[in-house]
Amino acid sequence: MPHFELTETPLLARAALDRAEELRSDTEALRTGWADALLLRVNSRGQVRISDGDLVLEPASTLDDEPATGAVFLGLRDARHVWAVRVPALTGELGDLRMVGHRLDESSAGLLTTAVALLNWHDHAKFSAIDGAATEPTMSGWSRISSSTGHEEFPRTDPAVICLVHDGGDRVLLARQPAWPPRMFSVLAGFVEAGESLETCVVREIKEEVGVDVRDVRYLGSQPWPFPRSVMIGFSAVGDPATAFEFADGEIAEAHWFTRDQIRAALDAGDWTSRSDADLLLPGSISIARVMVESWAKAD
Repeated sequence: MPHFELTETPLLARAALDRAEELRSDTEALRTGWADALLLRVNSRGQVRISDGDLVLEPASTLDDEPATGAVFLGLRDARHVWAVRVPALTGELGDLRMVGHRLDESSAGLLTTAVALLNWHDHAKFSAIDGAATEPTMSGWSRISSSTGHEEFPRTDPAVICLVHDGGDRVLLARQPAWPPRMFSVLAGFVEAGESLETCVVREIKEEVGVDVRDVRYLGSQPWPFPRSVMIGFSAVGDPATAFEFADGEIAEAHWFTRDQIRAALDAGDWTSRSDADLLLPGSISIARVMVESWAKAD
């Protein structure tokens, strides 16, 4: 079984959002729509208020009488404008995307994913990367302008590859980072470097992290990953289980080859949040890693 495909679309890749890009620079339309607009408040930990398994969207007018500085325009929901804003604290039932993403419908997942990614960018883009001057948000939160030169900067998304390495048969390679508790394993991932193709990054990252040469790199799918502002691009590749592991860059604490039966048992045991005493725990459904592992496990 040298090749396989994803059996379903990754959860966050299903997120749906009418971004209404044409409204971002329409100051009058945004001001008019504010009276009926909805607001998502996001704290510094990426948490939002949750009620009955969905996002709590408040009237935007509770924040200000017109579009507020620091608020970002997400798009439309049921023809109403939706904005997000960073707040220092929230009360009530709270959850972040990792905790509640699997409970949200496609519309709410799209709102939360976009809000978190966009607000995370603003948190780290207050000074221009070109001239060091302070920047101010514009385009309803979809760009920032240097106060010195007027240079415009746009939200940054960092591409990262994530790869399921298998042996072309019945074994898959999983690894654990040093910060993860024992028994928690996942597929390998890393950020794309300047001047590097996605496929080349896969080969380099696997070699650097575990010392295994891979071949037959195949694209599987992708999903947004706003932690803080990435997109995960999924691949499969074939490696040789006879190769001795080498943890050269210190990002991996241990790695093992697991059989398909072991993976299926781990999937049945739950995920990283499970209280199971299983020897192997795998990522939850919010991550493309889960879909990749599930898809490989189902392929015979």
